[in-house]
Amino acid sequence: YDPKGLMKEFTIKQLNEDKDKLASNPKIIEFATDFNSEKYQREKEFISGSGAYKFDEWLTGQRIVLKKKENWWGDQLKDENIYFQANAPKLIYQTINDQTTAIVALKAGNIDVMRSIKAKDFVDLPKSDKFTANYYAHTPMQLEYNYIGLNTKSPIFSDKKTRQAMAHLFDVPKIIEIVQYGLAERVVGPIHPSNKKEYNFDIKPYEFSIEKAKALLAESGWKDSNGNGIIDKNINGEQKEFEVTFTYNSGNDERKAVALMFQEEARKAGVKVNVVAQEWSIFLDNTKNHKFDMYFGAWISTPLPSDHKQIYHTESYNGGSNYVGFGNDASDALIDSIRVELDEDKRAEMNKRFQQILHDEVAYIYLFARNNKIAIHKRFTNAEPSIMRPGYWEAGFKVGQTAVQ
Repeated sequence: YDPKGLMKEFTIKQLNEDKDKLASNPKIIEFATDFNSEKYQREKEFISGSGAYKFDEWLTGQRIVLKKKENWWGDQLKDENIYFQANAPKLIYQTINDQTTAIVALKAGNIDVMRSIKAKDFVDLPKSDKFTANYYAHTPMQLEYNYIGLNTKSPIFSDKKTRQAMAHLFDVPKIIEIVQYGLAERVVGPIHPSNKKEYNFDIKPYEFSIEKAKALLAESGWKDSNGNGIIDKNINGEQKEFEVTFTYNSGNDERKAVALMFQEEARKAGVKVNVVAQEWSIFLDNTKNHKFDMYFGAWISTPLPSDHKQIYHTESYNGGSNYVGFGNDASDALIDSIRVELDEDKRAEMNKRFQQILHDEVAYIYLFARNNKIAIHKRFTNAEPSIMRPGYWEAGFKVGQTAVQ
């Protein structure tokens, strides 16, 4: 990626510690301009990596094709780790935008592997004799958490008690049962419950309670002063009704269902909720630029030690992923300490304290971590599901003793 050798004189340490100084360096600018150009984004002759496969074809909206490299260096390590097992000479990733069409293709046997199947479709698959004859269904846990993000910089959500009231208006057990068909586990923070050492099991999730929500809203100064059914409050000298917009990415029926359930429960507490679907790119742009009241989001994690800076540090408010505006000096200091603490026991306790802070502040309303919902064709061996995204290692699949396409 650096054919001109522009980066040879710089160390990783310099790039990390002296980034402000180096930002004006002519060589850095030249390299960045080239690296961020169109050719490195999708032209196969310019895209390379150390993995087993090379980029072969990309037809927008149809498929991406990868081909196995000849004499790949990792082949000699295939017996040491599954991720060095690259048995398929070719991997074809097919794009099917419509879930119903994808399910039809799956049942017809036109797809070898499908993941992130909608819960409703997934529980219906065993009703198809052809599906059960040809596929295994897997539900490994997924390292993720789904949440509702609240804009803490908004005058309506600046009061912690108001945000806590919102948490009491989400019937999470009902959402898991009805929307996720039971294929999810409730969470109280960004640590997955499978991490027994760091997950804070002492935190009691906010229970669904209209009355508790009303009480907290009253404590925050919200009341229906004009009798129109919507509570209001004087904010910065102006009487404002509690009316918010709940955004989610269009086409996501599960998020839509949660939004509509919340809309109805919030109405009972005197809160008017406008549910708005946004096209994906617009949804992402608005969340990144803090143009929202509340939104439905999700984060994927890995089994690596937790690093909360990107999402929860105040330095990540502009340019990072702290879209909701969470944090203060104390939470920043704790995040910074967690990042450098090498003692696992100490880090676990620090992570538990951090989860408690997040629970009290309610910049996020934590909902659940879903099980991955995967179908893998029975003709494959060496195809066990995994907690690691995407939930399987397709390069390692085999048919009998023969590598497959």
